[in-house]
Amino acid sequence: MSKDDIKKRIENQKEKKKVNEKKVKFAPAKDVTKKSLKDRIGMVGSFAAAMASRGLSNNKIDKKTKQLRVLSCIGKGELPPCEYLRTSKVDSERKATWLVSDANEYGKLDYPKVSCPLNMPGFSNYEPSSPDEAKSPITRRHYIEQMQMKDVESVSVTVNGSPPK
Repeated sequence: MSKDDIKKRIENQKEKKKVNEKKVKFAPAKDVTKKSLKDRIGMVGSFAAAMASRGLSNNKIDKKTKQLRVLSCIGKGELPPCEYLRTSKVDSERKATWLVSDANEYGKLDYPKVSCPLNMPGFSNYEPSSPDEAKSPITRRHYIEQMQMKDVESVSVTVNGSPPK
């Protein structure tokens, strides 16, 4: 191996270190496991509210809201998917359990009123991040709030139906 090869390897390693140092570190999500009867009754109420929000004409959310919901659940680029989404079991045969569906179908993220256990952007129960969430490691919610609008708008989604006015 020549001196030039060694120098190139060292430079490549330094560049890789710089790239790794710039990576965002995310805090783990808060524990939202539902155990009590009260919590389960609340989930039934949330489901009923989501179903009612469809209305008689199967209303769907607007494009920007769906883009925020997709980011909150699925992530994009360095933003990882939600921890609870990754660990949940999804029955792919039941269309009602799909987060994102085909254009002609109705996925969970299409409901005008739908809650997120982590109160993430795009959901009906969204709560802005606290100042503590901006400290390293940051939360996924804070990261999404700080994104440029052009990056949010670059998320590919399909919205059919009549968005709520």
